[in-house]
Amino acid sequence: MRLRARMRRPFAIPLFILGLIVVVGVIITFNYITLLFDSVTDNTIDFENVTFDKSTGMAQTANPQLMPKIIHQTWKNDTVPEQWKSAQESCLSLHPDFEYKLWTDESSRQFIAEEFPWFLETFDSYPFNIMRADVIRYFVLEHFGGIYIDLDEGCKVRLDPLLTYPAWVRRAEPTGVSNSVMGSTPHHPFYMNLMLQLKNYNFNWGVPYITVMYSTGPLFVSVIWKQFKRWATTDAEQVWILPPPTADSAYFVDLHGSSWHEDDAEWIMFMGVHWLAITILGFLLATVVGLTSYIIVRRVYAPRRAALRYKHLGDE
Repeated sequence: MRLRARMRRPFAIPLFILGLIVVVGVIITFNYITLLFDSVTDNTIDFENVTFDKSTGMAQTANPQLMPKIIHQTWKNDTVPEQWKSAQESCLSLHPDFEYKLWTDESSRQFIAEEFPWFLETFDSYPFNIMRADVIRYFVLEHFGGIYIDLDEGCKVRLDPLLTYPAWVRRAEPTGVSNSVMGSTPHHPFYMNLMLQLKNYNFNWGVPYITVMYSTGPLFVSVIWKQFKRWATTDAEQVWILPPPTADSAYFVDLHGSSWHEDDAEWIMFMGVHWLAITILGFLLATVVGLTSYIIVRRVYAPRRAALRYKHLGDE
């Protein structure tokens, strides 16, 4: 029995290592994996409770207003690119009674330094400017409340009905939620949680698109949202879901700017579309690695096994 145990020990090593890699990988990616199976249909905003006047763009609802009438947008300076001026103007012209805040690189940093100095070091450390543009929307929504709108999003009607929810985000495709348009009451716990979790997710993954998406962008927001909705119980804590751009044309028109995308974005998006096939290939690759390790270990230890066997027979 002792001989058999000594002979089997080498073969357990690669299997243990492979199993450990799989377990650690599942733990690290658990929230991202479960996002693929989340229908993101809870608390969906219902357009049927809203009445639209197509001639004036007015929208009416019987629900009380919860958010302040503020529209937030971001750009690196005060000069908005020509291709997005029409989208910006569509929101401004429909909401003359709303306060408008355009957050530039300079004003964003000043705001963080004055109101959230504990985050300034992290804010300055981001390797890509889009990451600062991501996080400033979470801080200003938590602090002031209101609605954040990407510059490549145009408004089709007034957004008053969206002010009647304590907090909302837009559903993303194929899964999770987006940060392109967002709304909140001041100091909502979801946006407060986003702010507090940013330091924990501040990693440079070596690939720009992944670094942005996982650290400050939509995938980060999706994971925090999924964690948050597990314990949000009261109506005031709920985060409502605005349908994706293909379905929410009642409010916004999406011009798909994606100005921050670099060369790596194309193949990452390809992976997102074909995630099931890539997952299967990943498991197949892990199986091949495991079998290869087993064969290598077996060949390395085969002479030793034979020597141990003959020695055991000789002792008898």
